[in-house]
Amino acid sequence: MYRIVYTKEAAKTLHKLPRNASKLIREKLDDIAANPYVQHNNVTRLQNRSGYRLRVGDWRVIYEVEDAQLVILVLKLGSRGGIYVNERASDREGWTA
Repeated sequence: MYRIVYTKEAAKTLHKLPRNASKLIREKLDDIAANPYVQHNNVTRLQNRSGYRLRVGDWRVIYEVEDAQLVILVLKLGSRGGIYVNERASDREGWTA
């Protein structure tokens, strides 16, 4: 079983979520931690970067699987509309058009 580790930002966001949403996200992550490579509902591999996206209602969880340490690193949690905004902006930095 993989261990679940949250970044500071993800832990803070998880703490601020409504209790039922927070509990449901933790349950889904526990299911994934049992075997991260089995096909799970609402999990999609991210394009143009490493990691996965878990959809839980209107919330999204961005995470990576670290096989060497048996860790699932939760990078970011957010609402459906806002989770990708900063990701896109940071991905474009350093690009020349």
